[in-house]
Amino acid sequence: MLRVLAVDDEKPLLEELLYLLRSDPRVRSAEGASDSTAALRRITRALESGPDGPEAIDVVFLDIQMAGLTGLDVARLLAGFARPPLIVFVTAHEGFAVQAFDLDAVDYVLKPVRPERLAEAVRRACEQLGRAGAPTASGPAPRHPAPPSSADRRAPEQIAVELGGVTRFVAVSDVAHVEAQGDYARLHTDEGSHLVRIPLSTLEERWAAHGFVRIHRRHLVALSRIDELRLESGATTVRVGSAELQVSRRHARELRDLLMRHATR
Repeated sequence: MLRVLAVDDEKPLLEELLYLLRSDPRVRSAEGASDSTAALRRITRALESGPDGPEAIDVVFLDIQMAGLTGLDVARLLAGFARPPLIVFVTAHEGFAVQAFDLDAVDYVLKPVRPERLAEAVRRACEQLGRAGAPTASGPAPRHPAPPSSADRRAPEQIAVELGGVTRFVAVSDVAHVEAQGDYARLHTDEGSHLVRIPLSTLEERWAAHGFVRIHRRHLVALSRIDELRLESGATTVRVGSAELQVSRRHARELRDLLMRHATR
């Protein structure tokens, strides 16, 4: 079971987050801190106590935009320790996700926090710590079990995305290219971009039938949306709308062949 610290400088949001965490039987204890300074003091005691000590903390649920040090600043400081607690960012802002996952965050939960979404973050933390994601026979059943994701319940022609706590569905045909961002992927459409909690390799498998091809370890592209293939000084790139994307050497020849076959249909 997890020992948790929740950090948010808005008291009502902190109290709601603590209520949800304490409602999950996989959480042994949940403490709160109302600013980054108090959080660092508490985490320092936890680190001094050791992972099995009475003051230990397993996971910090951390807001990003706070007065003084931001949540990202706190995470960078913790990264310098040998065995820091895991970090789950809880924020109203989608735009910090890349920085968050560069800091090895376990999850990135958008406000307003939904119970089932928070339950999924707890599950991921349990999994990373190598602990049971469900309570033992001596514990009660979870009050907020994580349901199958909306993307899994719907047809593969659509994918669920979250924006400011609202879930909407984007048609796969509207996606021009996809960019890997850690365990997440950013979908680029004509209207903008969306971050989804799905690895690029998974989308590569799911969307092959929809004409998506891997051109680089970081890029998946809809073949029909490629406007130009360019070879200069031994480097291959493609233009997809206004974006120019690098093609890796191992994918360049296969991509050229696919484009030729596509053009002659």
